[in-house]
Amino acid sequence: MDSWLTTVGLPIALGIVMLGLGLGLTIGDFRRVATYPKLVLIALGCQIVLLPALCFGLVIAFGLRPELALGMMLLAASPGGTTANLYSHLFGGHVALNVTLTAVNSVLAVLTLPVVVNLSSGYFLGDGASIGLQFDKVVQVFAIVLIPVAIGMALRSRFPDLADRLARPVKIFSVVVLVAVVVGAIVNERDNIADYFLAVGLIVLVFNVLSLAVGYGLPRLAGVGRPESIAAGMEIGIHNSTLAITIAVSPALLNSTTIAVPAAVYGIVMFFTAAAFGYLINRRRSTAETQPDLDPTR
Repeated sequence: MDSWLTTVGLPIALGIVMLGLGLGLTIGDFRRVATYPKLVLIALGCQIVLLPALCFGLVIAFGLRPELALGMMLLAASPGGTTANLYSHLFGGHVALNVTLTAVNSVLAVLTLPVVVNLSSGYFLGDGASIGLQFDKVVQVFAIVLIPVAIGMALRSRFPDLADRLARPVKIFSVVVLVAVVVGAIVNERDNIADYFLAVGLIVLVFNVLSLAVGYGLPRLAGVGRPESIAAGMEIGIHNSTLAITIAVSPALLNSTTIAVPAAVYGIVMFFTAAAFGYLINRRRSTAETQPDLDPTR
């Protein structure tokens, strides 16, 4: 789980993804984010409060052993991953909102992640294990999100025709690279995958599906538009499993491969559940748009 595929290959792949996203963004897209204060509050409330609470309930219900329970709470407390931006892009979400939420979540995680993990460690392990405020990890996420996006936006601003020509090839290439990294990671861990899934596969799947549903459903119930709700759903439903794995296995932090197991399994499951979720949302939309109007009074 800590091979070069996840520690090096995945960040590079996501950097390419973010470059492609930046090619389609302008400063005006980010200014419009300020017009969605309701959605931002809902998304951050879900990420900071609701998801850890939901995860805690699942951990208790499934009766996980302490190290795996702590791993689930670490995953729940991790900010949205940059992969959320790709899925939002692919399924019609508000990408600029995704990028902004990822950046804000990464900053807030400096404070919230250690609090959740330390409280969970005290509850499940009771041995005083804890982590500090890891600014360098947040900076890494911030850099992966913002630097490639800034480069893409700069190209669009100065060379719009070039950006238009590059947008589609880069998007296709980013998907191919990301899929290659995921397949490579699965092949690399093929001897351990069965044990990982037996241990936490079901709870990870339930947590992932509930996260996606809550992230999309609550904004829709609050009257938020579909693209913005898709962005929130992907942001809340796709956590930064790479960050969670790094914190779990780092000798300076939690130093436990067992604690990293939920994030490792989640890092595989989320690609398929998020794709299925995005497909279902868009299929439902297409069905609604093509449904004939049977009201004879219209």
